[in-house]
Amino acid sequence: MWIPYASAAASGLLLVLAFPPFDLGLLAFLAPVPLLWGLRRAERPGAAMAAGFVFGAVFFGILLRWIFVLGAVAWVPLTLYLAATAAAYGFLVWFVRLWPAWRWWLVVVGGWALWEFLRARFPFGGFPWGGLGYAAAGSPGALGATQWIGPTGWTVMAVAVAAGIVLIIEDQHHWRHAVDSIAVVLLLFLAGALLAPSADGDELRVAIVQGNSPCPMTRCQNENKRIYESHLALTERLVEGTVDLVVWAENSTGSPYEPEGNPDVAAAISSEAQRLGSYVMISGTRSAGPGEFLNVNMLWSPSGLKVGEYLKQHPVPFGEYVPFRSALDFIPQLERVPRDMVRGDETIVFSMIGGDLGSVISFEGAFIRHLRASAREGAQLLLVATNESSYGEGPASDQFVDMTRVGAAAMGMDLIHAAITGKSTIIGADGSIGDATGLYTTEVLFGKASFRDAGPTLYARFGDWLATIAIVVALVLVTSPVMDRFRRGGIRHPD
Repeated sequence: MWIPYASAAASGLLLVLAFPPFDLGLLAFLAPVPLLWGLRRAERPGAAMAAGFVFGAVFFGILLRWIFVLGAVAWVPLTLYLAATAAAYGFLVWFVRLWPAWRWWLVVVGGWALWEFLRARFPFGGFPWGGLGYAAAGSPGALGATQWIGPTGWTVMAVAVAAGIVLIIEDQHHWRHAVDSIAVVLLLFLAGALLAPSADGDELRVAIVQGNSPCPMTRCQNENKRIYESHLALTERLVEGTVDLVVWAENSTGSPYEPEGNPDVAAAISSEAQRLGSYVMISGTRSAGPGEFLNVNMLWSPSGLKVGEYLKQHPVPFGEYVPFRSALDFIPQLERVPRDMVRGDETIVFSMIGGDLGSVISFEGAFIRHLRASAREGAQLLLVATNESSYGEGPASDQFVDMTRVGAAAMGMDLIHAAITGKSTIIGADGSIGDATGLYTTEVLFGKASFRDAGPTLYARFGDWLATIAIVVALVLVTSPVMDRFRRGGIRHPD
């Protein structure tokens, strides 16, 4: 029967449209409908899993097409893995298809939340790209409400609406599942628009130095030297007394042109900090011995002294380290990753005049838990330093900016998003995006960012509370001995 597969493919295509470059975020509330409707009509568990796989292959395969620039060896395994996780969800939806409507609805909602929870953590630390809540939070009102429920809470609400629509399509007597969910969503939209978070503390004049790369997507002679010199030259053009914080993005320095191993580099950075009377944040790499390196954010004070540094804790698998390297040495493409990153083990918040700055590096910015860790350590302003030069001119940068803007709204903090090759921008505490640089441009972006004095948001305090409730309820229902007896007896109960 072709209906489950066609429905799954339709859902995958609709959900792609909810993310950049299309960015039709409201589709997140509708895109799961064909998938869930089709899974309820699958005749066998194998058909349900196959339909789930089709959904995952279409959605993730298209959404992550920018990874293909690294080769099929990168795109195919990741797409297949993510599609397999969607197949598991498909089996769950099929398994409870004959349950009473409200029980099916609760399991479907909590099951999707559990799927995203696991996918964002396993394997190798997880991969959160394509989380439904990031798309659902795309409108101004929804962004404002993210301070209370986070992106995972928006996942719950989006699936609740979609599952309710499926039930009302089948039987209008189930109207409350859809109407009640939509009512809650509209209330959240309204409250988020009226009570959007804002950064209410001291303001900083920020300069993001986007020094670009002389050879993006490849490697070239003296690359580290040329990237460093480009950033330094742009910084030297800044007028003293006009900025409070200068930011160089990830990989703006690298061996042997990095401040810990090169006194001339350290002196140049210190000199610029003193000349400008500004803090200077440098993000770069340095050697940590044979076959290893560190990825570091380093802050200099206006007096030219190094304040401290943050070591990246969450490396990109197969990008910054190779799991099971000895067993996979037959794959020639892995030679592009000759060294493994040494992980940091501590969240660092930098004390500045006016407030505290929390920073993460690249891949970490896609994980809301890393931004929340900075907030819980006392950060009042956030910074994401990244380098996406490997992914060409596809939608990778826009997708990442969308994720960090949701993170900014969830924490209720302004966020500085600095990318070495673009796009760089400053995001408001309400998730609004200011001016942005282009891709592969050499320029300086000027803007303003403020510290948050109001204290942590509800989401920063309690994290994924709504998703956790949905997951626990679903697990209780699925594992309940009473429900086991119902299923063994083939009993169907009225709503």
